[in-house]
Formats: sequence, C-alpha cells, structure tokens
Amino acid sequence: MPDFNLALIDMVIVVAYIVGVLILGFWIGKRHKGAEDYFLAGRSLTWPLIGFSLFASNISSNTLIGLTGSGYADGAGFSVFSYEWMAIVVLIIFAVFFLPFYLRNRIFTIPEYLERRYDYNARAYASFIAIVLNVFVDISATLYAGGIVIQLIFPGIPLWMVITGLAVIAGIYTITGGLSAVVITDAIQAVILIIGSIIITWFAWEQSGGLSEVMAVTDPSHFDIIKPASDEELPWPGLITGVFLLGFYFWGTNQYITQRALASKTTQEGQWGAMFAGFLKLLILFIMIMPGAFARVLYPEITEVDTVYPTMMFDLLPIGILGLVLAGLIAAMMSSIDSGLNSVSTLITMDFYQKLHPDKNQAELMGIGRWITATVMIIAVLWAPQIQHFEKLWDYLQYVLSWFSPPIIALFVVGLFWKRANERGALWCAIVGALLTLFAIIFNTSEQLIDFLYMTGIHFGVCVLAHVIGSYTAPPPSNEVVENTVWQISGFKKETQELKELAWYKNYRYQGAGLVLIVITIILYFNVWI
Repeated sequence: MPDFNLALIDMVIVVAYIVGVLILGFWIGKRHKGAEDYFLAGRSLTWPLIGFSLFASNISSNTLIGLTGSGYADGAGFSVFSYEWMAIVVLIIFAVFFLPFYLRNRIFTIPEYLERRYDYNARAYASFIAIVLNVFVDISATLYAGGIVIQLIFPGIPLWMVITGLAVIAGIYTITGGLSAVVITDAIQAVILIIGSIIITWFAWEQSGGLSEVMAVTDPSHFDIIKPASDEELPWPGLITGVFLLGFYFWGTNQYITQRALASKTTQEGQWGAMFAGFLKLLILFIMIMPGAFARVLYPEITEVDTVYPTMMFDLLPIGILGLVLAGLIAAMMSSIDSGLNSVSTLITMDFYQKLHPDKNQAELMGIGRWITATVMIIAVLWAPQIQHFEKLWDYLQYVLSWFSPPIIALFVVGLFWKRANERGALWCAIVGALLTLFAIIFNTSEQLIDFLYMTGIHFGVCVLAHVIGSYTAPPPSNEVVENTVWQISGFKKETQELKELAWYKNYRYQGAGLVLIVITIILYFNVWI
C-alpha cells in the first residue's frame, strides 16, 4: 500500500489552485450590482459554462470515490452507471419541456414557477423542502465525506478543522462572487477533474494490463449496466420507479442544479448546456468507474472500497501530476459545496425574505444573500461533524431524497402537462405527500434500499392521484395561467420551425438523439457483447 505523503511541488500546486479560486471570487464579486447579477450571473451564461458547471456540481468527492469503489467492489459493479445514463435522459426531457417555461417566466428560483402555476403556498412548500435537503444532506454530506478523504492524506488534522477549512474556502468565493464565481470556478474545476481522472485512468489501465486482465479475474455480470429484476442492489424496474424519478427531481426541479440553467443567456444556450452536461456524464463510466475495475488487478487485497481512489492516486501518479489530480479531487468537493451554498441563499432570499420585504431593491437583496450564504455555511459546518455520531442517520440520509422529492415532482409534472390542475390539487398533493414522507421516516430503515426505489414510484403515483382528485374539487385555472405555465403542442411545433433554420449540429434535439444512441450502444456493449 502507498504512503499517503505529498511532495513539496504537489503541495504548491494544491495551494496555488486554492489561492487562485479565492482571487477569482473576489475579482468577480466587484462587478456585481444587484440580485440578478449575484444570484443569476446577470442571466448571461453560455452553454460551455452551463454544461461544465452542471457536471462539476454533480460530482462531489464522495461521488467520485464512490463511483471508483463501485467499479472495484462486487455487488453493484458497473450498474452504478445507470444513475449517469438516466441523468442524460432526464436532461433531455428537461431541455425539451421544462427549461423553456422556466426561462419564459424569468424566475429566480425553481419553486417560483409553482407560484406562477398555483399559488405561493406551493412555492414555499417546495422551497422549504429544497433548503432542508440542500443544507442537511447535500452540503453537509459533501463536507463530511470530503473531510474523511482529506484525513486519509493528512491524518493528523482533526475532522472538524478539515470541514471548516473546506467550507470557508468555498464560502468565501461564493459569498463574494455569487453564481458567476460559482459557475466560472466550476468550469475550471470540471476541466481539472476530468483531466485528473483521465490521467489516473491511463496509469491504471497501463499498469493493470487493460480490460482483458480485469475480465480474467472478474465475473462477467460485474460489467452489466442493467441488472435483472432479482438483483439485490439495483433491479431494472427500480430504474423506472426510483432512479428516473429521483434523477428528474435532481436535474429538473432542484435549485442546487438548475440555477445555472436559469441564468442562461438564451433558451438555446440553456438547452445546449444541458446536452453538453449529458455528454460529460458519458465520460464517467470510462474515467471514474472503469479505474475501479483496473484496481481489482492492481490491489486485490483492498477491503475498504473507499480507499481505492486515494490508493491509486498515491501509488500510480508521479510527483507533480499527483498534485494536479489532488487539486481535481478538492475541486470536486468545492464545486458541490459552492453550488449548495449559492442555491440555498437564493431560495431563502427570493422565496421568503423578499416576500416579507418587498420594498428591498436589487442591491439590498444581494447584500442579504451574502449574509445568508455565510449563515448557511456556519450551519453546515456545525452539522457535518455530527454525522459521524449517527451512523444509521447517515445511512438513512442517503435515501431521504426518495421520500421528500415525489410530491415535488408531482407538482411540477402535473402542473406542466395538465391544464386542469389548480391550487386546490397542489394543496392536496403537498398534504398527502408530506404524510407519506412522515410515514416513511417513522417506519422505514436504510437497509430497505430496494423498497425505497420502488416506493418512490408508489409515493409519486399517490401524490399525482391526490393532485388530480383535489383539482376536480375546485374551478380550473384561468386561461392566462395556462398559457404561460402549461406545455402545449403548439409551442413545440413553433420551436420545431425555429430549429429548422439552424444547422443540424446546432439542433439540440439531434444532439439529444445522438446522446441516446451512444447510451444504447454502451449498454449493449457491456450487457450483451462483453
């Protein structure tokens, strides 16, 4: 096993990266004049920045280490890639149906759409759920997992100190620079992360002998991306009832991710950005999961799969390159933390504070947003270390999203595609969904992972039914509400005509179709041809 020590040059590279990110945040922060600049980057983002930022925000350090560990360990194996290819499908649906309405209504937050569609109660409900999940699951989980990883390298530093350091660094440039700083640093961090992952994949492939050597010591089922219905880890029906719905919440209705799409310069830029993010998701199989498979040949004695990625870093990489890859690992932590901080600040400021103080101008809202970001950072720092004392709670938090998100998904899906949906139906959906969530928290445990995947679909179905029944107990919404917030085939046909004026490679629908074909080819290769 390698010695987890850094040479001076590697330390210099890591420190230079951190200092550079902080300087960038301060520089961008000086250009902001109001809330739209701070929270939505002046609605000026182009597709490369959107795509890189979407990708980086999704890949945290625990995700990266977990994906590599899955590629190594028996059990889920390559089926973990199902979360990635399903995300591509969701991004396509998001770009076709949802994003145009979000941008047309010029909203600051995703829950704000629900107010336009129903009423403020629906907006407040969705926003509150998003805030709780972002603070106590997304940000805190990333801080805790990141702290554990850093402790592998620097075991003498206390966990609370590592967590505080990560939060403060990400918090400083997020507080000063807002979404512009988050997106630009995310783009830089995504490039570093991808380059670092490619480097470590190359070294692992070269020294292991390649995929043929892995196959010689591995059961072929380990490479199956789609598992049979009897699989204990991820049965294929669970992809539909669980993974798809959870992916839709994460990529289509969660401020944590979608905020950079709301900041698109145009609808077209946002759609291209979503397709670009989908393309980057394809790389995950080859540069994050596959290295874990190579490690099966290189390190057959490893029992703790979370140490696979750090082991490869310190054992395979030469001095200098190690610093770059470690910077990429830290970048993965930072991009998730900064996205969480910025999204929560936006939700609290625009969905709650502005409602209580409608007289505040754009500059004042930006100032409040900065104070809220700092407060959220402190709360996450205080909560994150406590997770280690509650192992069952920590396990449970991994699946809590599947219990809180179904009613939110139902509000968006029914609202966008059914013009008869109204605020009464939204209220019934929220009440029934909250009761089912409470039931799940009380009577279920984290060991029931398969039940969580299936129950997500059941939970969603019940919420949709409650929404429909409730909507029929009250008058339909006005034509004005329907026209601005409900999808109609006429709008789709209009967009089709507009897209005909573009070169085929600029048509995001063709781009999406190309991504689907690549996904199908990958699944067939690993499920049928290997």
